[in-house]
Amino acid sequence: MAKQKTNKFFLYLVPVFVLLGALVLTITSKRITTPAGCNIDNYSGQFSEGDNIAVFENKTISVPVLANASEEDTVLGIASPNERWIEVDLSEQKLRAWDGNALFLETPISSGLPWTPTPKGEFRIWIKLRFTKMEGGEGQYYYNLPNVPYVMFFENENVPGWKGYGLHGTYWHNSFGVQRSHGCVNLPTSVAEKLFYWTTPELGNNKWVVYATDKNPGTRIVVHE
Repeated sequence: MAKQKTNKFFLYLVPVFVLLGALVLTITSKRITTPAGCNIDNYSGQFSEGDNIAVFENKTISVPVLANASEEDTVLGIASPNERWIEVDLSEQKLRAWDGNALFLETPISSGLPWTPTPKGEFRIWIKLRFTKMEGGEGQYYYNLPNVPYVMFFENENVPGWKGYGLHGTYWHNSFGVQRSHGCVNLPTSVAEKLFYWTTPELGNNKWVVYATDKNPGTRIVVHE
C-alpha cells in the first residue's frame, strides 16, 4: 500500500516537472534567439536633437550633453594608419589599441552577454558614424538608445556588416570590465572618441559618417578569448 502511494505521489509530480522544464526551455530559448548586435536604421551619423531619453534594462535615462560634444581632435599615432590595429580580449574584458608594436591605449570594456555574444575573429571597420540610434532586444533586454556616440562598425566574410557589431561610446551604464551588451563592444565615451579619430577610414572635416574604401580602408580589429 505504501508503495502504491509513493508511485501515485511521483505521478502527480511528473506534470509539475514537465511544466517547469517547459518554462526553463522557453526562457532559455528566448535568450538565445534574441538578436545580437546593435540594430540601427539610420546611417547619417548626425545628432538627433529631439531624442533626449534612452531606455535600457527597463530604465529611462537622460542622454547626457557629453554625447553631443562636437570637438574633432584628430589623434596622431606613431605608426602609419595601416599598422594600427585593435585587440579586444573577451576573457579580460579589455581593449588594447596598438600603434605597430607600441600600446596606444588600454581600457576596460563591456562585450556581449552570453546569449548575445560578441563574435570572435579578425575584422575590419567598414563604417564610422559620429552618432546613431540603436534599438532592439525584447522584454527586460529591450533597449532604445538615441545618439550613441563614436560608432565604429566592423565586419568580415563570416559576420556581415548588417548584423551590427561594433565599438562605440556608452552613456547608459558604467559597468566596464563585465559583459553587459547585446553584442557590441561598449567603451567609455572618452575612449571611444580617441579611437574614433585614431582609426580608419579617416573622417573628413565636418563629416558625420565615412565608409571604408580600397583607398581609405578600415582599421583591423582582432577579437579573441
